[in-house]
Amino acid sequence: MQNYRASKLLILSAFCLTITSIVHAQNGVQGLKSATEAATITKDPNDTTKMTWKTGGLFNLTFNQAALSNWSAGGDKSALSLNTMLNVFAFYSDGRRMWDNFLTLNYGVANTTSLGTRKTADNIDLTSKYGYDLGKKWYLTTLFDFRSQFAPGYNYPDANTKVLTSNWAAPAYVLLSLGMDYKPNNSFSLFLSPVTAREVIVSNDSLASVAAFGVDSGKKSRFEFGAYASINYTSNISKTASYTGRLDLFSDYTYHPQDIAIYMTNVLNVKVTTLISINLSVTAIYDDRIKSVKPDGTAGGAALQLQEIMGIGLAYKFAKKVRKPLPPPPPPVAAPAVAPTANP
Repeated sequence: MQNYRASKLLILSAFCLTITSIVHAQNGVQGLKSATEAATITKDPNDTTKMTWKTGGLFNLTFNQAALSNWSAGGDKSALSLNTMLNVFAFYSDGRRMWDNFLTLNYGVANTTSLGTRKTADNIDLTSKYGYDLGKKWYLTTLFDFRSQFAPGYNYPDANTKVLTSNWAAPAYVLLSLGMDYKPNNSFSLFLSPVTAREVIVSNDSLASVAAFGVDSGKKSRFEFGAYASINYTSNISKTASYTGRLDLFSDYTYHPQDIAIYMTNVLNVKVTTLISINLSVTAIYDDRIKSVKPDGTAGGAALQLQEIMGIGLAYKFAKKVRKPLPPPPPPVAAPAVAPTANP
């Protein structure tokens, strides 16, 4: 018991030290911010090179810890949770051509005395689309999208049993689409395609053998061909709050086209201080071919999947950077002409 209390005291001391360091870091950052806000940056009028790349992103780290000792109200002796989220983007624009790239990585775990360690969030999402401006905010666009996860996922029928339900590339969704992208401004885009190929991959042998995620039993992939739509929206609600939303819809022409697969994400970020923010993420998924898992571990019918994550923690926003192409080299300087000399 003495060792237990000592360890908890050490954790509490480390937490207080961390908060103190954050406060000092904020004061330093605030001073730098005040010094730089007065500076003015202007573009050289002689510089005519085009700005083609824009990059930026946001990183969130949320950590929670709780400990109980002789607590009459009851509860787990200790609980720890950690969640990280990374959103980055890279946009390219040159004349009538544009290339947008987005990457979202999310992973979280929780550990309690009674339940052990369990995963709370796990997501990999990469989207890349290349378009050509046809006028009036419409782009002829090719879109590529990849979704999967980092680590195995389990269902827990009871405290001593776990059933594998997912893994890396089980499932993985690979989508390639040709269509039209409507972009009236930098905050909204609507992509529509009647020609879309989607591959559902289940690389794990045990999951493939039970026809998980709609693949035929014993096979590790399923090909689908249909229509696809994607709506993306971002908004700065206030000086300290921002929202990002995405809605993907897919209809397979070859299998119950009326059953539309839905993938929706919503992320609200509220900046409390320079380094501390509140983050709320809500994700909804529905696919008629994905069966739910009952509490006893057996498969059920299709159901709406919901995930909600809220945390208060550290946040770092990558400054938006613009890269310009290298200017062309200056033309060579001609050697001065030499006057002919007269013969003696």
